[in-house]
Amino acid sequence: MKTLFLVILSALFCGGLSAQVQQPLEPAYKRIPTVPPFSLALAGDSSTFTKTDIRKKKPIIMMVFSPDCDHCVHATEDLITNINSLKNTEIVLASSLSYESVVKFYNDLKLSAYPNIHVGYDSKRFLSSFYEVKSFPSIFLYNKKGNFKEGFEGDVSFEKIAKSL
Repeated sequence: MKTLFLVILSALFCGGLSAQVQQPLEPAYKRIPTVPPFSLALAGDSSTFTKTDIRKKKPIIMMVFSPDCDHCVHATEDLITNINSLKNTEIVLASSLSYESVVKFYNDLKLSAYPNIHVGYDSKRFLSSFYEVKSFPSIFLYNKKGNFKEGFEGDVSFEKIAKSL
């Protein structure tokens, strides 16, 4: 009788343990819904650009990209085409590919002409990890207070980005 009681008690205990499966964590950008503390080597002069360098009280577009990605080139060209409607928006483009490829992307698209576009090399792959990037481009929008609004992966139209800003 004592043995039967211990078997039943063990079965109940083990069954309870299997019910306590941990849920996967949300991506960091959802758990920490503010602009992350990034550090980039800027294309052009390789100076350091961080979260604190972003102009205050402006909406922010964070784009994680690959310099050799055609979709990223087209997304950046869309931003440039619509730059007049983005004059009061800070745009940060970050890539963890080589600094040289980031500089080439920056020069090829003549991004130095746009003071609100900051293109940099993320040597520590911080942003790719923070946003759990699965495809390029990955675009994340923040409001004027620096709070997360919406994220997009892959092709997305400028109209959809503008509507979300």
